Amino acid sequence: MITDPLNLTSGFAIIGHRGAAGLAPENTLPSFQIALDLGCRGIELDVHPVVDAKDLVQLGVIHDARLDRTTNQRGLVANVTAEALSVIDAGNGARVPLLGEVVELIGQPNTTLLNIELKGKKAAAPTAAFLAQRPALRALVSSFDHDELRLFRGLDSATAVAPLFSRKRRNLIDTALTLNATSINVAYSMVDEPLLETCRDAGFPVLVYTVNRLQDAQRMKSLGVAGIFTDRPDLMLELQE
Repeated sequence: MITDPLNLTSGFAIIGHRGAAGLAPENTLPSFQIALDLGCRGIELDVHPVVDAKDLVQLGVIHDARLDRTTNQRGLVANVTAEALSVIDAGNGARVPLLGEVVELIGQPNTTLLNIELKGKKAAAPTAAFLAQRPALRALVSSFDHDELRLFRGLDSATAVAPLFSRKRRNLIDTALTLNATSINVAYSMVDEPLLETCRDAGFPVLVYTVNRLQDAQRMKSLGVAGIFTDRPDLMLELQE
């Protein structure tokens, strides 16, 4: 890592996972609003490309490739138009938002870290186009699909990126270097002192998902991670710096 544009090496960040997924339906405007109201330094969300009535690609904020788990509808997200997606009930009457609506919710000035995880196939290009129109956003683009993340980096050399890992890999640092990453985002189960030392020596802060117990968050902070993703930011904010 050459620079730290998001100040991840400063303090300990609490990032609301899918907003505040333990307090409201995940990836909905009410969930994001709770995380913002609580004072989280960042929010995390997932995007899938969807086509609108004008054949333009929009970004729907939803985790799964299917609607079944998180909404009152069934089927593939990719088979739904942006207009249809935006009126689907995602829980407690909340709709599935588009990424632009979440950005409007954050408002100005853009002091909140927005971690956009590329979930849907071919999400890289529309995400790069979206961010090109919003240079003031404090965005961090992440994905488990490192090929998709490379496509994004090829289109956008400026926005911060972070490869996601669910297990230890020998090429973890090489992947981050190739992407000119800002951080490395890893599963809680991966974290130990040798891993953090390896990342630290290479210049990469580490963000850890998904930490929902205070004692686990305290351990992460004591080990020196840059921050955590949590469904329960209300339990963790006493640790934020």
